[in-house]
Amino acid sequence: MRAILQRVGYGKVTVENQVVASIEKGLVILLGVGPDDTIAKAEELAEKSARLRIFEDDAGKMNLSLLDVGGEAIVVSQFTLYADTSRGRRPSFVYVAKPELAEPLVDVFAAKLRNLGVKTEQGVFGAHMLVELRNDGPVTILLES
Repeated sequence: MRAILQRVGYGKVTVENQVVASIEKGLVILLGVGPDDTIAKAEELAEKSARLRIFEDDAGKMNLSLLDVGGEAIVVSQFTLYADTSRGRRPSFVYVAKPELAEPLVDVFAAKLRNLGVKTEQGVFGAHMLVELRNDGPVTILLES
């Protein structure tokens, strides 16, 4: 499982001209699922995402987590994080989990964030989404399980 965490001042996801997710300060999380991923990996990565100290304290140091600052999250399924670009100029997606595995694991990831106390919204699995955000810092972190 791969996640790109983007620290944001706001984030929004639109599908077919309808806003399906919207947050203020927090994280927009692009989440890719591989064929060997499990519920345990999804929960572990969600916990790490919530507790990663990437928000600034009063001294300007990255010492605070999403939980510490009361931040929100949007989870966006992003199968292209598993693109194989080792050959040619067109990405291959042979290492992407099938939708019947990926969708429930994205839901498990989001549910774990909620269970930790993070207000969490989600994009629409498999939909063409427009993701809008104001990256704060910018701070962008890649996590893998």
